[in-house]
Amino acid sequence: MSTLLAIEVSPRGDFSTSRKLTTHFIDRWKAAHPGGALVVRDLMKTKPPFVDFAWIGGAFTPREQHSPEIAAAIKISDELIAELQAADHILIGTPMFNFSIPAVLKAYIDQIVRVGVTVSADNVGLLTGKKATVILATGGDFSPGSPVEKYNQASGYLRQVLAWIGITDVEIILAGRRLAGGMGETAVDQFGDAVTLAVAA
Repeated sequence: MSTLLAIEVSPRGDFSTSRKLTTHFIDRWKAAHPGGALVVRDLMKTKPPFVDFAWIGGAFTPREQHSPEIAAAIKISDELIAELQAADHILIGTPMFNFSIPAVLKAYIDQIVRVGVTVSADNVGLLTGKKATVILATGGDFSPGSPVEKYNQASGYLRQVLAWIGITDVEIILAGRRLAGGMGETAVDQFGDAVTLAVAA
């Protein structure tokens, strides 16, 4: 049975381009994988905490030495990593904020990049054999060849950090506001075919 983990990031709800396109992706994925399992992790509903001193203690000391505070801090990371480990396909729907990713997505990434769990001590990614699709909603046109293409820090960072934990099969769909509309009203019309192809790939 295939499992899709969908990570929603946008705070814009029904007015979000990325959420409209992730919904389209999920609908097509369900049709292509009858009986498949869907897990939705909405970072606006359950915001991952930032890494703190207790988390560091949990990540770098044996579990038998964990205090209740440390155990509670690392438990969230354990849960998020378990979702990733169980998934065959990871879908990330996110806006671009100031050329990069929102802080809440960075907080999520910091929770799931862990030495000895998702990446080895000698820097080998451990989450292999998975595919990721990133739907990146942007206010401008950052497509290849555009005048501001080089300012797109989000795509490169997400490719790099996913590869770091072993996920190298990554497709990124750039959904610019000029085509998607200010509230995503034409997002599916303009980018739906690319999303459908990503499901089939």
